[in-house]
Amino acid sequence: MKSVFFVLIVFSVVGCQYLRSDKQTKNCCTSYLSKEAFQDTIDGEVTDLFVLKNNNGMSVSITNYGGRIVSLIVPDRDGKPTDVVVGMKSLMEYKNATEPYFGALIGRVGNRIAKGKFVLEGTEYSMDTNNGPNCLHGGYKGFQYVVWNVLNVNDSTLLLSCNSKDGEQGLPGNLKVEVEYMLTSANELTINYQGITDKATPVNLTNHAFFNLNGEGKGTILNHLLEIKASSFTPVDSTLIPTGKIASLDGTVFDFRELTSIGYRIQQEDEQLTYGLGYDHNYVLDKKEKDSFSLAAKVIGDISGVVMEVYTTEPGLQFYSGNFMQSKNTFKSGVQDDFRTAFCLETQHFPDAVNQANFPSIIKSPNTVFKSSSVYAFSVK
Repeated sequence: MKSVFFVLIVFSVVGCQYLRSDKQTKNCCTSYLSKEAFQDTIDGEVTDLFVLKNNNGMSVSITNYGGRIVSLIVPDRDGKPTDVVVGMKSLMEYKNATEPYFGALIGRVGNRIAKGKFVLEGTEYSMDTNNGPNCLHGGYKGFQYVVWNVLNVNDSTLLLSCNSKDGEQGLPGNLKVEVEYMLTSANELTINYQGITDKATPVNLTNHAFFNLNGEGKGTILNHLLEIKASSFTPVDSTLIPTGKIASLDGTVFDFRELTSIGYRIQQEDEQLTYGLGYDHNYVLDKKEKDSFSLAAKVIGDISGVVMEVYTTEPGLQFYSGNFMQSKNTFKSGVQDDFRTAFCLETQHFPDAVNQANFPSIIKSPNTVFKSSSVYAFSVK
């Protein structure tokens, strides 16, 4: 592979980049982000936009409003900067979006809780039912709406924190959370999660980035090739709550143990696909040891050649194929969030774990530290 040397010239418009090689200089603005569009005060807290970058032409733009990944630019197989995470170009557009989760940190409990209720130490707790009869991603005031404190920021690291008070989201305990975004010289975006509570409480943190490895606004993701390191998954009922069963993937439309296009079987008649309007299911990752750090998934952009590998300490991975994207929001590139033009791979514990005794527990005891790490590694093919 020929070596290409990149020089990144940052102007007042963040994300508007020029790619310079020894042969040519060209404008390749792949997103139009200004810090000013993200600078505001919400509930007395200051919001801003932060950019991490390395010397390989990779950069990540993150706002502390919801801890959102707004843009993630990597070189494609031709060296062209490609924004592989969809997002908005201003804070106001995130606040007004009909999809609240674009790029956001999710918590205190990611994914669904049946009927928004669970019992812990003899007490029943009730959460918002914001997804049909169930609670999704913390309810109406999840971490996606929090203005996170900025503890540290430099060219390669952004450290955020928030304090979720006892009773917030209907959950017990004061929960202190820190999330570190770290961009490496190996084109890896690492997300480290840490939390501590003063009461027993459920904790399940993740990030909800929506990816299109061909680039934001570059059409369907159905021709992306996907591999998931899982031999089983958790089937769901018609409201997308797990039945409690852990089912083998053998002979199912959910088997991605070998690289397969996302759309290859998505139109087949299958009750589980009907319930999710496509893929919106938790995969039980093949782990040699509990909490071990291992490869969870691999995705290849069919046009760009961008390869993304996902590593995690988590036991599960929620694969979502963009089934509820309805062309109601406008991305930073000016295109709509059309049906299945982005996908999600959310590293996590299993949905409704608080009500499923056979699932790995998400209950954290007082003064014990919750830790989780996930890595999104990029290369080209």
